[in-house]
Amino acid sequence: MERQAAALPKGARVLDVGAGAGPYRKLLAHCDYKAHDFGQEPATVGHYTPLDYESDILAIPAPDGSFDAILCTEVLEHVPDPVGAVREMARLLAPGGRLLLSAPLGSLLHQEPYHFYGGFTPYWYRKFLEEAGFETPAIERNAGFFRWFAQEALRFAQYLDPRRTGSLRMGDRMKATCLWLVSAPFCYVMFPLAGRWLDTLGLESIGTAGYHVVALRAR
Repeated sequence: MERQAAALPKGARVLDVGAGAGPYRKLLAHCDYKAHDFGQEPATVGHYTPLDYESDILAIPAPDGSFDAILCTEVLEHVPDPVGAVREMARLLAPGGRLLLSAPLGSLLHQEPYHFYGGFTPYWYRKFLEEAGFETPAIERNAGFFRWFAQEALRFAQYLDPRRTGSLRMGDRMKATCLWLVSAPFCYVMFPLAGRWLDTLGLESIGTAGYHVVALRAR
């Protein structure tokens, strides 16, 4: 997002769809930034960035072609109709406008009960973005398998952290703590460092946490 935000010209009309707490607002301070969300995700209520549009993602109350760029990051898995959401974003973009899109390929349950899909493949993006009126999208992996593995190794260690296992029976808690002590150096240090290196070797091409997508609205 830093790279993409820097490429947008000053004053560009930008809509952040599913903005949540607005983590990218500062990166887009040079643009005419507008935030959208449905405003009902339980963990985010009270922490939403100021919203210019609070609505269903399928019916954002702005005229056709209102924006030069739209970003929608880690949102589609929380939308019952992601294809409809892509079509709505196509409607809102001016011809030649840019869509910045990301979503997981695989993820654990989160933001429940608003989690409807496990992940999105490059073939999903190509099919439904082109059908919605976008030119062939540029699709980039969000790291590779080894960094993704390292991410989940961190989660493994975090779940075994003694600060999280206090509710277990004493015997089970001791076993979990022993396993945490043995695995922590690998999960916190070795796997993350090795993952960055191994991803550069090109040993695989399909594993990733998700994809970063840039698509232009057809003129």
